[in-house]
Amino acid sequence: MALSRRTLLGLAAGVPASAALAACGSSGPSKGGGDGTATYWHLSGQPQEGVRSGAVERFNEANPKGQIEVTTFENDAYKTKIKTAIGAGKAPTIIWGWGGGTLRTYVEADQVDDLTPWFDENPDIKNRLFPSSFGAATVDGRIYAMPFESVEPVVLFYNKRVFDDVGVEPPQSWDDIMALVPKFNAEGIAPFSLGGQSRWTNMMWLEFLFDRIGGPEVFQAVFDGEKDAWSHPAAIEALTKVQDLVKADGFIKGFSSITADSNADQALLYTDKAAMMLQGSWSYGIQQTEGGDFVSSDGLGFMNFPPVEGGKGDPGNSVGNPAQYLSISSKASAKQKKIAKDFFATGVLTDDEVKAWIDTGAVPIQKGSEKLLAESESSEFLQFVYGIASNAKAFGQSWDQALSPTAAETLLDNIAKLFQLSISPKQFTDNLNKVIGK
Repeated sequence: MALSRRTLLGLAAGVPASAALAACGSSGPSKGGGDGTATYWHLSGQPQEGVRSGAVERFNEANPKGQIEVTTFENDAYKTKIKTAIGAGKAPTIIWGWGGGTLRTYVEADQVDDLTPWFDENPDIKNRLFPSSFGAATVDGRIYAMPFESVEPVVLFYNKRVFDDVGVEPPQSWDDIMALVPKFNAEGIAPFSLGGQSRWTNMMWLEFLFDRIGGPEVFQAVFDGEKDAWSHPAAIEALTKVQDLVKADGFIKGFSSITADSNADQALLYTDKAAMMLQGSWSYGIQQTEGGDFVSSDGLGFMNFPPVEGGKGDPGNSVGNPAQYLSISSKASAKQKKIAKDFFATGVLTDDEVKAWIDTGAVPIQKGSEKLLAESESSEFLQFVYGIASNAKAFGQSWDQALSPTAAETLLDNIAKLFQLSISPKQFTDNLNKVIGK
């Protein structure tokens, strides 16, 4: 069953590893501390984990009779754990996620509450958030998740030091990308860092190539369940181009064994071992935290993905996460649900949290933050992200979240094989056409 066009594209805003890691005093997945305690699982990893944990700590301090207990997980482990828990009817009270197709499966299984009446009763809460953030929270016209945190477009990061040393300029087209590859390889520098073992990192390349070559309509046809949509000529061209890049040694050697959860792909960029990296905007905060003076010394460059010669896509379009999302488990008690809604109303995107997200190099989805963005030490990057979010004619949601879990897993599996050159573009499209609409 297809989601609405608004859900997939989040059309431009009117404003703009395997083991669980414990945090916040929890030693692992918790079943909760009783009816007076709500449970909440979210992602680990700094600096974002610190902002999330800080929001809960402030809420707990202000609400001694309605506490939230947190457990954190690495990205890939969380995706597996939360789906298993929800399928077993043992989800935490508050479910952190990316919305889209995965949220739809929760809705169809009656595992999350409809929040539409709550938003109708609290219009001020809805009105302070980016309008585009509600697309991936909406299923069949009903809102099932609270958008929060930050808008996260995928960005082409580059190492200015490496570019200066080699004497080249950032790419302005796909042809420029392919021309840069041999120049960096000749200097013993990987053209692109890539945490390919995580698979969704590879996916970002296809998301942009599909858009730049054929426009957002190409993947929209897949999303809408059109028969053989993956066989669109623009899709075949995009799949071929990414394999051309692999064959030209465009990525770091051994990329298929590098995980994104370890941040090893980002370390390759700020240690001058790689020239460029396609990653989510959240990478800025990680490089700022872990990369020494790389960011502060103006070593990090950033840009939107360049156009492809002859392509139909608008070069201002973006892909990524229009926000992050919080849902409430339908299996939670009435008391736990009340705690969750109180947290949504008074603990999410408070002034302290908005400032904390900005300090990490992120653009919170709350309206009216332009002045804070401009005053930040990271103002250049933050205003760049804000510009993408507010000006993109189309902001495509990450494919593995836009699609159903079944289709997404097939997609990720075949993307890994595509990058390993173990299947052809034709085999890729044949395999993916079989799961359209599932």
